[in-house]
Amino acid sequence: MLFDVRGRRKHVIRVVYAILALLMASSLLLVVGPFNVGELVGGGSTKSAGELLGEQAVRIEHRLAKDPNNEELLLVLTRARINAGNAKVEVNPETGVAEPPSAEAVEDFSLGFEAWNRYLKQAGKEASPSLAQLVAAAAFGQAERGSSTYEELETNLETAVQAQRIVAAQRPSVGTLTSLAIYEYFNGEFAAGDSAVKEAMAQATKSQAKSIKKQLAEFRENAKKFAKQKQAYAKSQKGHGKEVLEGPSTGLGLTP
Repeated sequence: MLFDVRGRRKHVIRVVYAILALLMASSLLLVVGPFNVGELVGGGSTKSAGELLGEQAVRIEHRLAKDPNNEELLLVLTRARINAGNAKVEVNPETGVAEPPSAEAVEDFSLGFEAWNRYLKQAGKEASPSLAQLVAAAAFGQAERGSSTYEELETNLETAVQAQRIVAAQRPSVGTLTSLAIYEYFNGEFAAGDSAVKEAMAQATKSQAKSIKKQLAEFRENAKKFAKQKQAYAKSQKGHGKEVLEGPSTGLGLTP
C-alpha cells in the first residue's frame, strides 16, 4: 500500500485494500435485491438490466417530486439506483473480479447514495437493514474501485460504515460484524473496529473465533498502514486543491 508523496497535484494516491471473501461476494457480485434481472430483461427486451432499473429510478424520482419526503419511495429509489449501478459493473470472466465502474455506473451509485441519505432522514433508527446492506457493499466497492478523488474515497468509506452499523445493530452475526470491523478499520475507526471484532468472536464457534482474530488482525495492520500513508499524502497536498486518485482507485486483492 503505497502513496506517491514526492510531488503535488500531478501525483496520485495508490490505494490498496484487502477484502475478505465474504466482502468480495457482497460487493463485487451483481446485487438486485427483490428485482429479478432475468424478468426485467426478458420478454424480448433489448435493454439491459441497468437501463431498465435506471428508467424505473427516473419514474420514482418523478413521483418524489410531488412527495419528496415519502419514505417508501426513497427506499425503492435507493435500491433502484444502487441496483442499476451494480448491473452496469462488468466482472472479469476469468478472475471473477469486478472491473472499475463506468461513468454511468458511478453516477447511479452517487444518486443512490444521495437517495439513501434522504431516506435516512425519514427512517432514522428504523431504516431497512437489507437496504443498508446493499448500500454498505456498494459504497465500499466504490471506495475500492470507483473513487476518483481523495474526498470521494473518504465519503464512500463513511457511507459504508454508516450503513453497515445499521445492519450490524439490527442483524448482528459473524458476517455482519466482521464486515463492519473491516469498514471501520479502513475508515480509521480502530476502536470501533476492535469492538466489532469482539462481538463477532462472541457469536462464533471456537474455531471460527480463532480464524476471525487472525484474519482481522491482519486487516487492522493493513488499515493502519493505509491510514499513515493517507495522512502523509494529505499533508503533502495541503493547500493544493483536491487530491486526485490514480483513478479510479483499484483494489489489488491482497488477502490475509
